[in-house]
Amino acid sequence: MPIGAQPPGRRGTVEEPYSPLNLRLILALFGFVVCTVLAVLLFRAGWTVPGWLLVAWAAVAVVDAVVVQLRRRARRRADGGRDHSLFE
Repeated sequence: MPIGAQPPGRRGTVEEPYSPLNLRLILALFGFVVCTVLAVLLFRAGWTVPGWLLVAWAAVAVVDAVVVQLRRRARRRADGGRDHSLFE
């Protein structure tokens, strides 16, 4: 899927739903925070392998947040600076 805005005037269909980028960004940041906190707790408890797995998931959440932010910026440029609600 290319990183870019959805075509102008398109609100989504059943086959191709509109992407809730704002909600996805919040969920990615929540995943980053939770994985980071749990990884620190696991490292302190001496469980290094699960800690490293959570560090990897936190890195995936950061990459997802960056991709979502790039798509939100492209959507804002395509829509002329219009703000969107949490679910659109």
